[in-house]
Amino acid sequence: MLRTVRDCRRNVVNSRSMGQDMKFLITGGAGFIGSAVIRCLIADMNHDILNVDKLTYAGNLESLTAVADSAQYAFAQADICDPEAMRRQIAGFQPDVIMHLAAESHVDRSIDGPLPFIQTNIVGTYTLLEAARTFWSSLPDAAQSRFRFHHISTDEVYGSLGATGSFTEDTAYDPSSPYSASKASSDHLVRSWHRTFGLPVVITNCSNNYGPYQFPEKLIPLMILNAIEGKPLPVYGKGDQIRDWLYVEDHARALIAVATKGKVGHTYNIGGHNERKNIDVVQTICRILDAFAPDHPPGVDRYESLITYVNDRPGHDRRYAIDASKIEHELGWTPCETFESGIRKTVEWYLGNRPWWSRVLDGTYRRERLGLGTGV
Repeated sequence: MLRTVRDCRRNVVNSRSMGQDMKFLITGGAGFIGSAVIRCLIADMNHDILNVDKLTYAGNLESLTAVADSAQYAFAQADICDPEAMRRQIAGFQPDVIMHLAAESHVDRSIDGPLPFIQTNIVGTYTLLEAARTFWSSLPDAAQSRFRFHHISTDEVYGSLGATGSFTEDTAYDPSSPYSASKASSDHLVRSWHRTFGLPVVITNCSNNYGPYQFPEKLIPLMILNAIEGKPLPVYGKGDQIRDWLYVEDHARALIAVATKGKVGHTYNIGGHNERKNIDVVQTICRILDAFAPDHPPGVDRYESLITYVNDRPGHDRRYAIDASKIEHELGWTPCETFESGIRKTVEWYLGNRPWWSRVLDGTYRRERLGLGTGV
């Protein structure tokens, strides 16, 4: 059942653990999901946050402008693959929770060049786990029992579904791409640090995120920006791949709930209950833009005319779907946004925030086709 904004906000505020404010160290906090988590924490709670981010191409501190001056927020530029830097940041901040979001995350890039995904997602997770274990082992008993290492992962580790069924927390791993294989490996590392060393961990696997501040290499922002500039809208294959879409602010609430209330050693799947074919997503964006931006680019009478079908990427999974009943029943989380409400908010945000995405596109990314496996 869809909940009101007030219900959603109450769910976030009530997620505090043990009735006290906490200290969150968030890796990858300048990224799309990490910045949403930080904005949510500062808007509704009194927790302290340290954002640790390397600031790669997808990291953008402008996504945190609204909270940058908050006394609750601090930023450190550091690489999760640097053991000394991780030990220093953790020891200096003394976190109650480490939320590990730093990752290379774009499937197409992993096809063209897998090495950064192996380095960041596997070696970086190992490095962070070891630094966290050293810190946790030094804590007194009460602080040890409060500490959590929260690893944020993806539903892509489960591989591709057939026409029916959904991923559950017990679904066997079957990754298809270098990206999903690297995330599957990092998931296994986190579980092994819990089982072998006793490190208190929780893991979440989420469906496809969308919303404000997303880097425009991903499907939804790429389609929005290409459309309003009259550029082709490239759809892979027939566009019949199915994804479960999750609004990023709903995901942020879910992550906070798991970090503060989740059971140690458990995995929680997070989904939006919004399965859509890729082509349907693109057509929906076009219809919303026809209404919100009726002054079409020259030569374009409707945005849907810009849709162009291109060769599919290698190993493209056919369908993802999440069974999110565990997090709903145990932690009381459900998404607040339908796909219809979330995608309208997203399109409106990109139309109203041209300075943000214009500066992103001033960098090295030029919306070129990636993921053909033609170069490293």
